[in-house]
Amino acid sequence: MITLIALIITIVGALNWLLIGICGFNLVSWLTMDSEIAQRIIYILVGVAGAWLVYFIARKKGRVDEHFPAERRSEADE
Repeated sequence: MITLIALIITIVGALNWLLIGICGFNLVSWLTMDSEIAQRIIYILVGVAGAWLVYFIARKKGRVDEHFPAERRSEADE
């Protein structure tokens, strides 16, 4: 569940950067009515969500051993 929330927050952050890049419109600034504290909180949440997704992807990549038993891996390495 936390990964899904992190993914949604990261997508919203990416869309915000798309809007800034294309038309100079900052969605976060508009939603927070230019409240600097609220903007910082949202940007921190987007950063934490992105870091969680990096951790999640790295953790999943480490499970390759379940699909390739040690005997098959040692043969493939030779």
